[in-house]
Amino acid sequence: MPLLLIVIPILVVLAALVLFSSLRRRDTEAATGALSRETIKRDHSESDVLEPVAPSGRAVEKSAALERRPPEIEKAAGSELATYVPPDPDQIGVTRRQFLNRGIVAFFSLSLAGFGAAVLGFLWPVPQGGFGSVIQVGKITDILSEITAGSGFFYFAPGRLWMTAYPLADIQKAAKVYSQPVLNSLEAGVTVVYQTCPHLGCRVPSCLTSQWFECPCHGSQYSQAGEKRGGPAPRGMDRFSTTVAGGVLTVDTGTIIQGPPIGTDTTGQQAEGPHCVGGH
Repeated sequence: MPLLLIVIPILVVLAALVLFSSLRRRDTEAATGALSRETIKRDHSESDVLEPVAPSGRAVEKSAALERRPPEIEKAAGSELATYVPPDPDQIGVTRRQFLNRGIVAFFSLSLAGFGAAVLGFLWPVPQGGFGSVIQVGKITDILSEITAGSGFFYFAPGRLWMTAYPLADIQKAAKVYSQPVLNSLEAGVTVVYQTCPHLGCRVPSCLTSQWFECPCHGSQYSQAGEKRGGPAPRGMDRFSTTVAGGVLTVDTGTIIQGPPIGTDTTGQQAEGPHCVGGH
């Protein structure tokens, strides 16, 4: 009797466990179907394999090196490699760096070309026969005739110079003021002066009424010898280096000599009539 009291509760518990497990299995089969032990084991093995594993540093470096390496061209058996054809530059276009590089090169090339042209222009010999060169004006007798025909003045355009008659009686006074390159023409009776006013560079015309040179820009006045008589000019009219050989006057228009200082008066010429500039 006491044994039955122990065995009966154990049997009831076992029966309850069997009933619970059978109900649990039925619910699982109804939802997803029953999985075999082999399937469950395979799933566990695959999940272990698919777990992400962080690559090592060496593997990363090897992968980067492979990506940088150009692809190898394998020649198929019985075939030839295709001939390399360079791409069309128009299709590629110009990158920003190429544009800047080419712009810098072009800028420096133009600068050097301009500098080279300036140097060549400076060193290039002055053309003969025009202003800045040695000009043979002509015979002294012909020049004096032109001065007379021009009412006391003769303008020689190729040399940009004026010529007037210089009194031979005043040569001794001139020798105290002028250098020999200027005296050469004065001793032959001809004054040679540059057409430009020493004040601000205006072209000075002759005044037939006063028989002076009178600048229309600021009123500077000069005698026929080019010596200052009035106005703001800092000195007399500039001169050229001259030579006279065989009665022929030659003027070096490339050598300009500064005019005489204020107060120089070798001829004593006074105005012979009304002034063209200044009204006095």
